[in-house]
Amino acid sequence: MPNEKNYWTQQRPDGKWESKREGAQRASKVTDTQSDAWAHSRESAAKQQGEAFLKNREGKIRGRSTYGKDPYPPKG
Repeated sequence: MPNEKNYWTQQRPDGKWESKREGAQRASKVTDTQSDAWAHSRESAAKQQGEAFLKNREGKIRGRSTYGKDPYPPKG
């Protein structure tokens, strides 16, 4: 089940970068640069108290930002 508070930044087949809410069919923002799409994902996730994920060109997660209550707080 998708968590609709989470946003993903990834490269599209046409070379542009998109910010997309988890579970959505369409991107919420499409940009020419990774940094613009990543900024939009972080901003949107912060408003929703969710997480933002950044995928590299190979599709692996290379960055992650958590907003609100951290699901895995460190002990100590």
